[in-house]
Amino acid sequence: MDAHDRKARRARLRLAGAAIVALGVLATGGYLAVNSFSGDGGTAAESTKQPSASSSSPAASAADRMTPAKAQALPLLAPKKSQNGAPLGFPENGLGAISAAVSYWEEYAWLDDSLARKQLEVLVSPDSPQTIDKQISEVHRLREGIGLPPSGPAPAGVTFTTVVKAVRGKSLVKDGSVVQVWLQYDRYATKADGGGDDNPLTNETTDVIMKWQNGEWRITQEPKYVKLRTFPVAYDPNSVPARQDGWWRVDDAN
Repeated sequence: MDAHDRKARRARLRLAGAAIVALGVLATGGYLAVNSFSGDGGTAAESTKQPSASSSSPAASAADRMTPAKAQALPLLAPKKSQNGAPLGFPENGLGAISAAVSYWEEYAWLDDSLARKQLEVLVSPDSPQTIDKQISEVHRLREGIGLPPSGPAPAGVTFTTVVKAVRGKSLVKDGSVVQVWLQYDRYATKADGGGDDNPLTNETTDVIMKWQNGEWRITQEPKYVKLRTFPVAYDPNSVPARQDGWWRVDDAN
């Protein structure tokens, strides 16, 4: 996926307001949520259950058979600004938290430890400073794993592309200001000679905790939030349990 395709998708997403409404992005007390992250930290799937629908009703039966592949994809929001290569400007709501996590994971400088540090210095919460060195250590390991010195810029012509295909978001606190976002993604490289990746990473899963702080969604690994993490069922686009557990296919993956 080249930069032009990515920008075109993001431009399209800016016009996706009607689709967002159709997906049930509801305003509640100044906090927006995707299908309503429940106030007690419940998943999106839990929040969409309709108490008035009987288990034998057609609507309930359809919900029981729903999968991520059948459900409408979640249209991510584009960043409104950037600083040092870090995507910023997402709204203070559940969709904003998910979009911020996806943008971070897709735009992170995986092969350039200097640029990665600059991005992290913008994105990481001041309450979680250890996260920066931890993530930079991962960049060093990745570089060494492909035969590069541990520190330095990305080799000329070599790029890594990360594509998030599905997300699962859950609020960890009652006011929705801290959201755990699970990401299912592929990552592949383009070689200096223009060739493709012989061994891309596919169907990888990780999670990011996003904290609303100083007007932006920030990455945090504060122990008090880490201990609240939840672990989802495995993502499969054709899985009913995956959809019930809150997994959404994302629009970038279409």
